[in-house]
Parts: sequence; structure tokens; C-alpha cells
Amino acid sequence: MTAVESIDIDTIGEDVPLLEGIRSARAIRRLKPDPVPAELIRKVCEAGTFAPSGGNRQPWIFVAVTEAERRAWVAERYRKAFRAYIAPALEAAEAPDFPDAGRRNMRAALHLADHLHEAPVHLFIAGWKRRGDPQLQALFPCAQNVLLACRAVGLGASLTTLHRSFGAELDAWLGLPETTPSCALIPIGWPLGKFGRPPRRSIDTCLHFERYSPDPASM
Repeated sequence: MTAVESIDIDTIGEDVPLLEGIRSARAIRRLKPDPVPAELIRKVCEAGTFAPSGGNRQPWIFVAVTEAERRAWVAERYRKAFRAYIAPALEAAEAPDFPDAGRRNMRAALHLADHLHEAPVHLFIAGWKRRGDPQLQALFPCAQNVLLACRAVGLGASLTTLHRSFGAELDAWLGLPETTPSCALIPIGWPLGKFGRPPRRSIDTCLHFERYSPDPASM
């Protein structure tokens, strides 16, 4: 029996403390090509369904793309769109004073774009429109729940919306009607890196009581 086959779907992730999971759910863009059980994808998507939604409409739809040829179709278009998107940033990064953290982030994003076809799961989150507009106020909390659930069960994941640059073609390819556009793509797989706290500025620099003050010292 392989490690994947020995996973207890019912219990995995259930013992991860909530705040620890939130603080250590960094974006993981380097993923192993090893398959992820469909039951585990079902579990993290189920977590997404517990997100709030206006009027409890629950507009979300999940489409998990796992077949190699279909993932290659997505990756080919994503890679082309990403190269165009990141070109100005790559040029800016040639400056000697460009922050090292920015270069690291770009390298991780480039890795994902170049290896997206290897990610075993491309999870798309879509939702039906209301009054002509996507219900993003529900779909992005849903996506965050999925990301946190991935952290809890040990899966690497990250959020991207760059697929929207070829969204009409993609949604039709996924079988989604025009009234139900996709809003998020979450590549999922077993992580090559480790979970850990990402760098964040102190809450004291952005928390205000009663009234915003541009001077943190006056809070």
C-alpha cells in the first residue's frame, strides 16, 4: 500500500489548529506530480462550501481537471498569458536595487507557470451570476477555505486568476455556460517546499481604532 493509498480521508487535517493553519498557509507553487486522491479533493472543496454567501445562495461550482492532456491544454495557455503579464516585472527586476523578496516571488511564480502541466490538480472555482455580475464576495471566501483546507491536509496550493485572460475560451472548454464564469484557479499537489509563516508587516502598522491615522505612532 502506498502512502497516498493509506490516507485516512475522514481524519486527515482534522487536528490542525485553526490559527496555526491560517498563519502557515503560505502559497506553495512548487508541487510534486504525484496524484492526489479524488476523495481528498472532495474534502477540500467541501470546506469551500462552508464559506459565507449573500442570502446563503451558495453559488459555487468546482471543476477539478486531473487528466494529463487536459492539464497540458490549460498550462499552454496559462504560460503564454503569464509570460506577457510578468514581462514588465522581469525587466524591473534587472535593477540592482530591486528587492530580493520580489525576485524570489517571481521565481516561484515562473516555476508554477513553467510546470503547471505537472500539477496533478487544476481546481477551478466558478459561480453563477447575480444581476449580471459574478458573486465574487462569496467565491473568494470559498477559495480561501479551500486553500486553508489544503494546508490542513498537507497539500500545496496557491491562488491565481490569470486564467481569466483567456476566460471565455477556458470556460467554454470546461463546459461552463456564460452565466457561470470561473473566477479562480487553484493548482493543487503534494508540496515540494514546506509550510511556514510568510513574511508579514506588523499588525500595528495597519490596525486603527475608531479612525484611520496615517501615523502608526498616534494609534
